[in-house]
Amino acid sequence: FEKSEFIPQHRLHDDAWVNYAYNDFGWLNNSETLYFLSEESGYSQLYKKPVNGEVSALTQGKFVISHLDLTKDDSHIYYKANEKHPGIYEVYRVNVQTGNREAITDLNGMTDFSLSPDESKLLLSHSKLALPTELYITDATAGAEVTRLTNTVSEQFLNTSLITPKVVAVESSHTEQPIYAKVYYPADYKEGEIGKNRKAVIFNHGAGYLQNSHLGWSGYFREFMFHSLLAEQGYVVMDMDYRASKGYGRDWRTAIYRNMGTPEIQDLADGVKWMEKNANVNDQRVGTYGGSYGGFMTFMALLTRPELFQAGAALRPVSDWAHYNDGYTSNILNRPDVDPIAYERSSPIYFAEGLEKNLLINAPMVDDNVFFQDVVRLVQRFIELEKEDFETAIYPVEPHGFRQPSSWLDEYRRIHKLFEEKL
Repeated sequence: FEKSEFIPQHRLHDDAWVNYAYNDFGWLNNSETLYFLSEESGYSQLYKKPVNGEVSALTQGKFVISHLDLTKDDSHIYYKANEKHPGIYEVYRVNVQTGNREAITDLNGMTDFSLSPDESKLLLSHSKLALPTELYITDATAGAEVTRLTNTVSEQFLNTSLITPKVVAVESSHTEQPIYAKVYYPADYKEGEIGKNRKAVIFNHGAGYLQNSHLGWSGYFREFMFHSLLAEQGYVVMDMDYRASKGYGRDWRTAIYRNMGTPEIQDLADGVKWMEKNANVNDQRVGTYGGSYGGFMTFMALLTRPELFQAGAALRPVSDWAHYNDGYTSNILNRPDVDPIAYERSSPIYFAEGLEKNLLINAPMVDDNVFFQDVVRLVQRFIELEKEDFETAIYPVEPHGFRQPSSWLDEYRRIHKLFEEKL
């Protein structure tokens, strides 16, 4: 204060962009020591630093840490991490003085926590692939018994025949890391079957930076039920955490820097190859679909790699990143006036002439995220290019996230019809 001077305690540089997540920090209660998360190792890890001392790592590894909770006596920091598998999140704690870590839960799904005010208990919210989130309680020590508190799922849902996906590691042609993906096998699938006669669909999750191929309950619960329906009808369904997805470290996140829509589609190509090799899929009977970022990916797949898919459905899709949210795109693509090259090679509207296969576009008119004009401009471009194999469904009363059950039903009927007719 005497010199009115900032004294940096930690500096993080990234050649692409510094992550908006995994930046938690705070002060120990009883000493002038900072604790913080940083991606400097390539993965979100936990560090501490006395004001006048050196940084020391409390955790290290190729996994992601989040949700820090410091005890009042500064003895431990509780956190959640995907240490044992990228798609399994458990609760851990680390001794702030010694760095010794211990797992508090071993539930094998998606687990979040709240530390009780007296720090003796953990309230857990836990889910599995086919079990929505419920509340549990346990002592805040390793190996304690976990007690379930809630049962909120209806009997009707529990008695509904749904196909639970398996999470697999798809070999990548472009990275050492595999691409984790959910695979819904058909109800009548027999391991080792031959003939290459299966049809398949790849679903592309939204947001870009989001993890969906984990072993917990998905926010895409409608899609989970739709994929189960497709699998009942003989489809193999894959749901990939393509590059740009969350939970796999810094390099996975920034693979799309200045080049959105290329690494992700390379990963989809590896997904098709994996299904052909491991799930008896005919690579000439594969479709793809997704919403928002997933709709953008559907556009890029059909327009830049028309050999990959016979049909695609793009829902609430981005067609031109120069017309999207600056706070989102300026990180990944810089800005259009500074880096027009990045925008031109990342925006579907510049590849419209590549449309060869069947495309369904579903567009909400009062979209409050990806504006309706994105679809209008690309449709006009298709018309000018005299393209024939596309159709557009509009939803006059819907925002980005549909609210009317009838709209969801209409949308998925159209997607189902597309795949039934074209695959």
